[in-house]
Amino acid sequence: MVRDRPELIRRLCSHDRVASTKSLKCPGCSASLEYDPSTSRLKCPYCGSILEVQPTPDAQPVVEMDYEEARRRAAQDAAAGLGHLSSGAVQVECADCGAAVVFQPPDVAGQCPFCTAKIVVQPHSPDPLIAPQGLLPFAVPRANSIQSLRAWLTSRWFAPNSLKQVANPDRLEGIYLPFWTYDAAADTSYTGQRGEHYWVQESYTEMVNGEPQQRTRNVRKTHWYSASGRVHNSFDDILIPASKAIAAKRLDDLEPWGLEKIEPYNESYLAGFKAQRYQVQLEEGFGVARERMEGAIADTVRNDIGGDEQQIHSMNVTVSQVTFKHLLLPVWLGAYRFNGKVYQIAVNARTGEVSGERPYSAAKIILFIVCILIAIAILAVLKGN
Repeated sequence: MVRDRPELIRRLCSHDRVASTKSLKCPGCSASLEYDPSTSRLKCPYCGSILEVQPTPDAQPVVEMDYEEARRRAAQDAAAGLGHLSSGAVQVECADCGAAVVFQPPDVAGQCPFCTAKIVVQPHSPDPLIAPQGLLPFAVPRANSIQSLRAWLTSRWFAPNSLKQVANPDRLEGIYLPFWTYDAAADTSYTGQRGEHYWVQESYTEMVNGEPQQRTRNVRKTHWYSASGRVHNSFDDILIPASKAIAAKRLDDLEPWGLEKIEPYNESYLAGFKAQRYQVQLEEGFGVARERMEGAIADTVRNDIGGDEQQIHSMNVTVSQVTFKHLLLPVWLGAYRFNGKVYQIAVNARTGEVSGERPYSAAKIILFIVCILIAIAILAVLKGN
């Protein structure tokens, strides 16, 4: 991957990263253009004109940014009010779930794509943030996503019958969700024990026809030896969702994304879609990444200890060379309310993979159990005959 340079960090974390939206107008009718996933071009929804996506004049490669330097730059930009998604974007916050959604006029806020609540907060300029370096453009059109969602709904056997009406697939909304990726090196010194199995023969008494009989059996034992050492781990693109408005597991289920096809940030890809401002701060995201690193480091330590069993007593981990990227990934998102609870369904807008939650119908589950019991009873009667 391309490593950062000080000048690139400065540009990615400052007002130089802000782009103009004045060019996203139809040359035929002056309407706002929208990005069309089916053609990978900009399309006018009124006259049908199609334009190629033009590279941003000052586009920068998607680089690994230095973690500590970016934290310092972000603090400076926040004080100066710099670093928005685009110069013409406005931001609204949902009063129900707290999600901050950025959209491009003439698009309107409407309802919250995360919880279906009506957004009534007055729009304002987006809060300062670390600008995204890259994104994956939408590749699965809405119609294809609706087909995937309908197939998913059909396969939910124990969902209430009214779910298909409540979760209207036609209400899917395209939104770019924020993610962090982290790279790091970890050097770990450890102490522990290595267990090696061996077998011994033991005698025991067993009653046979009321008489005690002597028997022998092989019993596994373990010799434990002290172990210590040092291991190295390299981590590349640990992907951490930066949204709190949708469950992390829901997004994890949508992987893989194909991050090798990341495009440099170009707001033309956002035309016609909304984007969420990150809710998980850079430092918080790295904390989650550290937790994931710990599991991989422990596996490396166990492999280094060797033997048949391992016990880890201590790990002293030193993390260095920490870099990150801020990316936007595309999702078709649907939210619906059932019996007062909000449920979400997400479709990976690159692969069509569906991840969702749904309510369960107690009546259907009871009916299913009753049918099983009846079937068991019938089989018992037939066997008895």
